[in-house]
Amino acid sequence: MSCVIGVDLGGTKIAVAAVDAEGRVRARRKAPIDKAATVAQIAGLAGQVLDEAGLAWPEIAAAGVAVPGIYFAETGSAWAPNLWGADKVPLRDELQQHLPAPVVIDCDRAAYVLGEQWLGAARGLTEVVFLAVGTGIGAGIITNGRLCRGAAGIAGAVGWFALDPRKKEIYRQVGCFEAEAAGPAVARRAAADTAEAVVAAARQGDAHARHVLEETAAWLAMGVANIVSILNPQMVVLGGGLMQAGELLLEPLRREMLEWAQPQAARQARIELTQLGEDAGLLGAARLALLQETGAV
Repeated sequence: MSCVIGVDLGGTKIAVAAVDAEGRVRARRKAPIDKAATVAQIAGLAGQVLDEAGLAWPEIAAAGVAVPGIYFAETGSAWAPNLWGADKVPLRDELQQHLPAPVVIDCDRAAYVLGEQWLGAARGLTEVVFLAVGTGIGAGIITNGRLCRGAAGIAGAVGWFALDPRKKEIYRQVGCFEAEAAGPAVARRAAADTAEAVVAAARQGDAHARHVLEETAAWLAMGVANIVSILNPQMVVLGGGLMQAGELLLEPLRREMLEWAQPQAARQARIELTQLGEDAGLLGAARLALLQETGAV
């Protein structure tokens, strides 16, 4: 049975796992990311995972890597400003020099949607969007059973949805949807240190915190409505740090989305929370590697 290495790169952490073709995690490691030596760190953690799983590199079909940014498949370079600054990095070539297995790379939002379609809430569906709502907002898209990447790998940058004609200065920096509906927006509206603090207060019954989350849900509903109207998905899966608020956001979002989206598309689209949580990217990276092995990626 084929095994692959999955690598999920985040802004502050790195997760690496050995995963078999059925989605079983044979071994995993997680560590704070070393931005100055990321490739060497990936190789080192992958070696540790293989040792723990009792595997060797000749038994690994491929390695899949999810990057928090944009991956340019034609050149093999990655743009991930939270990791390596504004310059593009020749990630594929560097990884291939350190890993004795074929390497396949994609953006993290592509990995999220692949993970959920493979083993999570959208298992087996062919028209799926994963909306990641955390510090930022982005979407992974599967349509007709295949990833949608766009002309330059930028498809899914939905944080830039134009939802407000006021053109605030912050919209020029991160996009309107992200500025109004991501975690920092929640903290800003509530005059709190973090979105997590606002969610905790709402769970304790704080009226202002609940109002802030309701307002945020209204913005999220508009963004999801646009996704539903343009892509007509079977399901939109909601994940990312802010969606740990669960039903505090989910139910008002579902209700408000129906007011904005194309009616027939809205009625048949399911809006669900992630089942894989923070493992969506890791398992999606493994899925990338498995699909590469079959030529389906």
